[in-house]
Amino acid sequence: MTIEQAQQQVDEWIKKYGVRYFNELTNTAILMEEVGELARIMARKYGEQSFKESDKQKDMADEMADVLWVLICLANQTGVNLTEAFEKNMDKKTGRDKDRHINNEKLNP
Repeated sequence: MTIEQAQQQVDEWIKKYGVRYFNELTNTAILMEEVGELARIMARKYGEQSFKESDKQKDMADEMADVLWVLICLANQTGVNLTEAFEKNMDKKTGRDKDRHINNEKLNP
């Protein structure tokens, strides 16, 4: 699936089952909520915090998909083509950082 196809699929789902998009501010708040849920799993799986019993059934991949879903909703409702935005972002990073990380002594033993 391409990013464009994902944007289209989310839009079709919203129109069929979701009635309408939540407004942009609501979706931004939901995005922060979903990122927090992902962060909670990351802190317990890779950080120093231990899992609570209620956290053990949480699925990291599902939480990442929730983040992606809401981000796609925001892109759709604000007219952002995520494929174009991502390609431009990759070009920006490559131009800016093509030698930066390779030459970083902290990253290279």
